[in-house]
Amino acid sequence: MYGGGRSINGQRKSSSACAHSPWQGVIVIDKPKGWSSFQVVAYVRQTLSVKKAGHGGTLDPLATGVLPIYLNEGTKLVPFNMDGEKEYLATLRLGQETDTWDAEGKVIAERPNLVIKQEEVESVLEKFRGRIRQTPPFYSAIKQGGVPVYRRARSGEKPFLPEREVEIYKLTLRNFSLPNITLEVTCSRGTYIRALAADIGRALGCGAHLAELRRIRAGKFTIDQALAIEDFKQLAQDGTISERIIPLAAGLDYAGKIVVAQETARKVRQGRLIYLPDLPEGHLAWWPKGERVLLFAGPEKLLAIAETLIDKEGEELPSDRPLLRIQRVFNV
Repeated sequence: MYGGGRSINGQRKSSSACAHSPWQGVIVIDKPKGWSSFQVVAYVRQTLSVKKAGHGGTLDPLATGVLPIYLNEGTKLVPFNMDGEKEYLATLRLGQETDTWDAEGKVIAERPNLVIKQEEVESVLEKFRGRIRQTPPFYSAIKQGGVPVYRRARSGEKPFLPEREVEIYKLTLRNFSLPNITLEVTCSRGTYIRALAADIGRALGCGAHLAELRRIRAGKFTIDQALAIEDFKQLAQDGTISERIIPLAAGLDYAGKIVVAQETARKVRQGRLIYLPDLPEGHLAWWPKGERVLLFAGPEKLLAIAETLIDKEGEELPSDRPLLRIQRVFNV
């Protein structure tokens, strides 16, 4: 993901410069309609003059809402946050289908004199809760043979896209005002809300497309934390933007943290396995195998993300077996 001298989203890496930058962490932007996610990243990167920046999950230009932007060493958090739940407010236009399954596409089918009861919508929604299978849109950034399928679709092709399983944790009808309905959706990574809208339209027998989409949560980041582009620009000009940058340690979920001594910190930076003698004396708390633990070189200095390798058995932790595997080291 970080090979070839580049960070996520094609931004140039510079480890030494990034380590000394004041901007380390995450800033949440309320993406404006019409902007691509990459445009937001570029704008934040230029405004703050950071060397590395990337986003934590693409939003289509049509969509608005939560877009976490990871700054400098914060880009190392991205792989640990990609599997988080997403939450959306989605407005569907019933009775009208488009070739892109959203409002930007060409209308290919229309049903006038739409007559659908709210109870019918509620009944259909039940079929889309839990684990479902959906086919991604032709007009998406999924690559086949190294080429995004939307390019093939625009040239007239109809690429084959296999179904994928996703999970809809919550699907609630928030507004019923024909021809539009608004849904609140909480879903797993990889869910296409455009596909969900089209599938719901087909299940209702009238067709539908996604008219509006607003992401109100992406993993642990919420719309309450998000800055409008205009507010972001103003805070940056005023020199107060640091108050809205989420620190590295607050940018991901974890089971616990350990402050390590200088010698252990050296081993951590080398990516070596960590044993019981490497931990602070008297450290008895432990977590189940596979949990995420943060290692600190001081009270506030995040050193690394590690994964626990064993479950605690009995009263003592073994001294001859590795306890932690280093997953990511931070240069701050």
